[in-house]
Amino acid sequence: MEFRRINALPPYVLGVMDALKIEARRAGEDVIDLGFGNPDIPSPEVAVKKLAEAVENPRNHRYSASRGIPKLRLAITDLYRRRFGVELDPETQACTSIGAKEGFSHLMWVLLGPGDAAMVPTPSYPIHIWGPILAGAEVRHVRLGPDQDFFANLLEAWEDSWPRPRVIVLSFPHNPTTTCVDLAFMERVVEFAREHDVLLVHDFAYADLGYDGYQPPSILQVPGASDVAVELYTLTKSFSMAGWRVGFCLGNAEVVTALAQLKSYLDYGTFQPIQIASIVAMNEAPDYPKAVNAIYRRRRDTLIDGLGRIGWEIERPQGTMFVWAPIPEPYDDYRSLEFCQLLVEDAKVAVSPGIGFGPGGEGFVRFALVENDHRINQAVRGIRRALPKLG
Repeated sequence: MEFRRINALPPYVLGVMDALKIEARRAGEDVIDLGFGNPDIPSPEVAVKKLAEAVENPRNHRYSASRGIPKLRLAITDLYRRRFGVELDPETQACTSIGAKEGFSHLMWVLLGPGDAAMVPTPSYPIHIWGPILAGAEVRHVRLGPDQDFFANLLEAWEDSWPRPRVIVLSFPHNPTTTCVDLAFMERVVEFAREHDVLLVHDFAYADLGYDGYQPPSILQVPGASDVAVELYTLTKSFSMAGWRVGFCLGNAEVVTALAQLKSYLDYGTFQPIQIASIVAMNEAPDYPKAVNAIYRRRRDTLIDGLGRIGWEIERPQGTMFVWAPIPEPYDDYRSLEFCQLLVEDAKVAVSPGIGFGPGGEGFVRFALVENDHRINQAVRGIRRALPKLG
């Protein structure tokens, strides 16, 4: 049978690594998984208790609202007021999504179609590249990462693009490269969007994961940004609620309304007890992201310091729950997938190959900080055994 859209997708390289990890574990190996960015930190206790309570109420078992119940949309706009000083209308500028990934994908359906184009950083989280393609649009890659001037690259890619892109996808702090930007950058890109009549879509998944004094800016902090931008916020990383699938699209009222209209045909929203518990998480555990942040920062330091001691020097990221590491010089003749296979087989450590994140990712691997300090130290010892040329 011939399928639509699916045949256009390449083999999922990150899935290859997952299969190798599973195979090794079935053989009895203790593989430490620093590949898949699946948060291991528990969700807020107050939210878990509220979820259990709400599930007991049969009124919550019925269909819910695809755009999110009113108090949930009010809770996220209150969070933006407290956290970023941004005023948003919960009725017109906030829509709930079933996680940021679903929200982004359907947003691309709303904004793009055949004949359109989107500008996307590369390397990038895979859905940022494939979301526009699945909507029928073309992608214009903009290089991002160490030693890259992203804004200059964006200007160059814009001039080389025809048709002119309708959408610019952004995501800072960035997965996988961990690149961070300041508010001045957001001001420049908003000004660019105004001048060129293009919409900005900012995936703000790591909004609360900034370290060493760095505070990730929301694009909506720029005055007037809602004229040309929407932002995706999620409880996945900030509140460690990955499996709950609660995200939001915020900002430009026309775009938010269009997304809500599409979703009204596609889903009935997240299970209502989850929405209710999410309200409690944001309202009654507003400092939980700080506790999550402290854990990831400590794990970052444990990994960076440990690898440094064995001769693998890596720049300390200012944000995200990842470490983007160049393949060390004694092994730089390896492709990233081959290098990751070596680590699984000889170090019993799974990490993600850079090539899995698109053009520009080759030569790097990504560590996810999803194991405790003890396991990270164990991973470092395994890497030292597997890479004797280090140091």
